Amino acid sequence: MDWYQEFYAGESIAGKKEKIRWKVLRNAGVINIYIIALSSNPENLLDIIPSWELMQKYYPKSELLVVGVDRGYENAIELAGTIIMDVYQETGTFQVRNYFLEKHRENQKKGHKWKSFLSF
Repeated sequence: MDWYQEFYAGESIAGKKEKIRWKVLRNAGVINIYIIALSSNPENLLDIIPSWELMQKYYPKSELLVVGVDRGYENAIELAGTIIMDVYQETGTFQVRNYFLEKHRENQKKGHKWKSFLSF
């Protein structure tokens, strides 16, 4: 699981986003937190995943690029919409996957790594 360096966080958790990231990476269990990641299906834009699902041993985490996190499903849906609109305003397209993967590669070239240290 990789985390986009400047991942989005909802207003209710903005000051706690690093602590929540830390807990998710360590399977510490965070209640009512939803992860927004690039979609596993290329025909979709984003996946909204409850954090408790990531705690399952066999959940396919290796391909996840987390771009946002929020408290509550409704808030996560709104944040996903914000992410999509930000990409559209920046690029004029809805190529969310390409946008974040390109930015993520640039960040990795600069030495920024937010990869999980756990073996999944």
